[in-house]
Amino acid sequence: MTRFKKTKFFLFCYAAKIDSYPINSYTWKNPMTSMTSITSIPSITSISSDSIKIGCELFVVRDNALLLGKRKNCYGEGTWGLPGGHLEYGETLIECARRELREELDIEALSLHPIIITDNLNYRGHYVHVSFLVKEFSGEIRCNEPHLCYEWRFFQQTDLPANIFPPHNKILKAYFDGKCYLQETEASLS
Repeated sequence: MTRFKKTKFFLFCYAAKIDSYPINSYTWKNPMTSMTSITSIPSITSISSDSIKIGCELFVVRDNALLLGKRKNCYGEGTWGLPGGHLEYGETLIECARRELREELDIEALSLHPIIITDNLNYRGHYVHVSFLVKEFSGEIRCNEPHLCYEWRFFQQTDLPANIFPPHNKILKAYFDGKCYLQETEASLS
């Protein structure tokens, strides 16, 4: 947190709609570059150095078009993102991918191929994302979680929307650039 510029911190608070959380006190360590904060924002105060979150994203493809959902009532509201979610304790990555497809889209993957791993360290924590390619599936895609997603739509690579969920945008760019591993740290995010 202390490495973020003041402006970036306040912009994030506004963009992520967390400015409603009260900041109990703050002191500027270096007024030019950073700040130390004691806050009641759970996403910042609950981070521990030994906590790693594992996410699973799915590249669902039909007729060379990629499926994206418009996010609702969550971080990244109104942006387009890949289907997916967090790994639950005791679950394998394949089980997580299949569960997320059922929960979000009501489909069953007939094939799952790992395509990219993203190692992301930032002030929100340490995230490892494993993305799978789904070219074959059974069932009809539907919006199973209307409280979290406005709609699902297929896009050609040349016609992707401009407002893609930032973490997923980096994963998509790395994939389209032919990378199978992407490492990001707080320094590379500034």
